[in-house]
Amino acid sequence: MNVFQTLDPQPRRNLQILFVAGLLFWSSLASLLPTLPLYISDIGGTPQQIGIVMGSFAIGLLTMRPWLAQLADLRSRKLVLIMALSAVALAPLGYLMVKSLWLLTIIRAFHGISIAAYSSGYTTLVADIAPAKSRGEIIGYMSLVNPIGMALGPALGGYLQASIGYTALFLLSAGLGILGILFASQVSNPVADLHKLQATDNRFWQLLCSPRIRTLALVLLLVGLAFGTLSTFVPLYIKSVGADFNVGLFYTAAAIASFIIRIPTGRASDRYGRGLFVTISLIFYTVSMSLLWLANGATVFLIAGFVEGLGAGILIPMVATVVADRTLPQERGRMFGLCMVGFDVGIAIAGPVLGAIAQQVGYRHLFGLAASLTALAIVVFLTQSSKDIPHSLRFALGKGRDVYALR
Repeated sequence: MNVFQTLDPQPRRNLQILFVAGLLFWSSLASLLPTLPLYISDIGGTPQQIGIVMGSFAIGLLTMRPWLAQLADLRSRKLVLIMALSAVALAPLGYLMVKSLWLLTIIRAFHGISIAAYSSGYTTLVADIAPAKSRGEIIGYMSLVNPIGMALGPALGGYLQASIGYTALFLLSAGLGILGILFASQVSNPVADLHKLQATDNRFWQLLCSPRIRTLALVLLLVGLAFGTLSTFVPLYIKSVGADFNVGLFYTAAAIASFIIRIPTGRASDRYGRGLFVTISLIFYTVSMSLLWLANGATVFLIAGFVEGLGAGILIPMVATVVADRTLPQERGRMFGLCMVGFDVGIAIAGPVLGAIAQQVGYRHLFGLAASLTALAIVVFLTQSSKDIPHSLRFALGKGRDVYALR
């Protein structure tokens, strides 16, 4: 992490504060992952109602991402990050105070706003602060808040829920969010006067036509469908094949791999180019889905989880870096938001759409379909990531520069 020592004191301090705020955000959010479904069940929710409440998270995420991405560009990244932390601070208090399932659904949708705001605020702030020559390395290090928070949060939340109860759990989650607000408020926004910069086209959805962004969005849509399949159906699939395997180990292996791979790849992308590592991440996803398709024992499931973690640990930070390379500060939030809409939509429709397919072909072949989707993402990226197929191949294989990158 010597790259941080090369920065001036002010940007280094900003990144340190942002790292703590991001860690508090993910710890707060993740503390409810293993416990909120239990809470809904304990107050009388049926399995179907649990699914509806938990799934409503996507409503706030999808509906608010365009507006928040524009707000990050036209007003302030810092403001949007504080909104993200405010959502993770307030939602647990709402869960604590209400027992009505339909009110819980509304609160859960509000909770979903946090992810949309966080990615637009935190990621773009980091991209603004990081020098272009070391942008990949810094974004890679700063993205470590995700796997660390996703490891700490469930452990803290599960322990409090089991030992003290739900009240302590929800107060912990809210407290982490409030503490995150205090840290985020100390960040100085390096492009606070975005509205004074030369205006760009503010029409959010029309930016999707830009060749700088549309291929990335399509790739994330295909990966989002595969990831949604994974997160929704892996536990059911493992149970259906009768494997003697704790499904929690699958996610543990993925988290460990995601943490490990982020450290070297960001720095390597500054040297060898971003495209090569996007391609590698898609290959990891395809191998993981293929292993799940063929899996019949605990060892294969564990390997598949580890390989999926490698893909996940590279893809989003690398796409964020590509977007930062290709955009001006006053459009960066919207461009990254558009990419992530593809991922969001993929995850949101994977459950209902692929669930219907699973009823016809079974869980195993569902992962064969997921492998086909990520393989298609490789083809799309190899042929469409630049202005034509030759340039795309060179960029995607690390043999040529990104012609859309701003110099």
